[in-house]
Amino acid sequence: QVELVESGGGLVQAGGSLRLSCAVSGRTFSTVGRIAMGWFRQAPGKEREFVAAISWSGGNTFYADSVKGRFTISRDTAKSTVYLQMNSLKPEDTAVYYCAAEVFVGSVPTTPRAYDYWGQGTQVTVSS
Repeated sequence: QVELVESGGGLVQAGGSLRLSCAVSGRTFSTVGRIAMGWFRQAPGKEREFVAAISWSGGNTFYADSVKGRFTISRDTAKSTVYLQMNSLKPEDTAVYYCAAEVFVGSVPTTPRAYDYWGQGTQVTVSS
């Protein structure tokens, strides 16, 4: 079983920054295919949406248009941890942020249903 544990959420004023972490533990992923790590978020009354993703081996990154230029996803393979650096935060960034993982073939997945492994979520609240 793969376990993902997020941390780093909190309350911040608009324009501020937060860094989320996602620690990966448990059994190793299958060696068939490549591993993608994604960040998603879900605001009250809204569907879960893609924020960013990274290919674990190559480090290729992908972002939702709404966060490009403000958020940065990265990973530390030695620490088995993925990060989401969030700068210039806006009130509309308020949501529960989830870390996800999946073995993939082809393109790094950017839809929630493509991921099988999820963390418990961490709340990010941006005040105006």
